[in-house]
Amino acid sequence: MHKVLVAVDGSAAANRAVRHIAALAKLYHSIEAVLLNVQPAVDDWEVRRFLTGSEVAAMEETRGGDVLQQSRDVLQTAGISCTPIVEIGPTAETIARVAREQNCDGIVMGSRGLGAVSSTILGSVSSRVLRLSELPITLVK
Repeated sequence: MHKVLVAVDGSAAANRAVRHIAALAKLYHSIEAVLLNVQPAVDDWEVRRFLTGSEVAAMEETRGGDVLQQSRDVLQTAGISCTPIVEIGPTAETIARVAREQNCDGIVMGSRGLGAVSSTILGSVSSRVLRLSELPITLVK
């Protein structure tokens, strides 16, 4: 059984990563997916002024669950067992941590297609995950 973490943010690149896993399931019938959506922490004082901490957390959890639904449908149609997870925090660090905690064999994530120079100047989630994780990482363009 191969267990792979798929980072999903609702982008076209993330959707392609999910479809990539669905295609791999035709070749490798023992793939299990951990679908992860990482929501940034809401620290806006105006929001916190009107909502309690638990209300903000519930809002972030709901938003993350909404992002995961389409990916869950694609994987379930492909016959892939998946575990949806929504986390709040810094994206790259959370992806690397959850992959380790879930005992994943690898990470699959979309790439926004930044060139090498742009990626170096701007930095990106995928390049940070590459530095933070010891697991094999597949970037889907």
